[in-house]
Amino acid sequence: METKVNFAIVGAFVLLLGAALIGGVLWLSSEKSYRKSFDTYLVYMQESVSGLSPDAPVRYRGVQVGRVRHIALAHGNVEKVQLTLDIERGTPIKQNTVAVLVTQGLTGIAHVELTGGSRESPALQALAGEDYPVIPAGPSLLVRMEDAVTTLISSLTRSSESVNALLDEGNRTALKETLASLALVSRTLAARSAAIDAGVAASARTMENTARLTGEMSGLAERIRRSADAFERMSNEGTRAAASAATAVEGARADLRLATRETLPETRQLIVELRDLTTSLRRFSDQLERNPAMLVHGKGEAKAGPGE
Repeated sequence: METKVNFAIVGAFVLLLGAALIGGVLWLSSEKSYRKSFDTYLVYMQESVSGLSPDAPVRYRGVQVGRVRHIALAHGNVEKVQLTLDIERGTPIKQNTVAVLVTQGLTGIAHVELTGGSRESPALQALAGEDYPVIPAGPSLLVRMEDAVTTLISSLTRSSESVNALLDEGNRTALKETLASLALVSRTLAARSAAIDAGVAASARTMENTARLTGEMSGLAERIRRSADAFERMSNEGTRAAASAATAVEGARADLRLATRETLPETRQLIVELRDLTTSLRRFSDQLERNPAMLVHGKGEAKAGPGE
């Protein structure tokens, strides 16, 4: 018994199931599934936003925090591009936060990068008369490179102009004459290389003799220094000897004064007695000369003088 299959019902079921799957995936992948809230910010850029498209990511220090909702020219100013950004609520957008356009490699796909924003800076608020807060825009890497290349080209141009002004006809002629003079000097030096070598050798010998003489002078100075040290030591010894002699003389003077005080009276008495003895001996000698016999008979009685 054959089973009859209604292909229309099967097809409708497959279509409904596919639509449900697609809807579920879209619903799960949508930001509403996470019940996230977003705040709107504006950015005005003065450079080209080529490569940036709606729904492009917005990153804060490399972390994706939102997307680009809308891109349009600024109202009343065609030199600026207005970007409308949806950024997750709670993202620390500060007054010193800067939005920069970043291009990824060679693909040309761009996104908005938020940089800066210190902890102490207050949160960014909408100004009076504006619907949304405005994040300041900073130059992108391409703009900075373009400015740097432009500056470099300007510097090279000025340098080239300066070189051209320096190498005018007169300076080129003077440079040629200088090169010719240098060539002449080089030939002259080459022709006199033997004399130059001899002069260099003589200078080397002179330096060697000077070094040897310097060494001898150093030795002589050392000997003079040792002699001066010996003379100084001898002078010190003489000074100490003189001091010792002075001390000895002073001691001898003291001893002499003491001896003089003690022996002077006795010496005087001895001199007096010696004088008396000398007088007696002289008188005895005179008597013996007049009467030698007195040595045998002794001294006689003295004769009475006149009137005795």
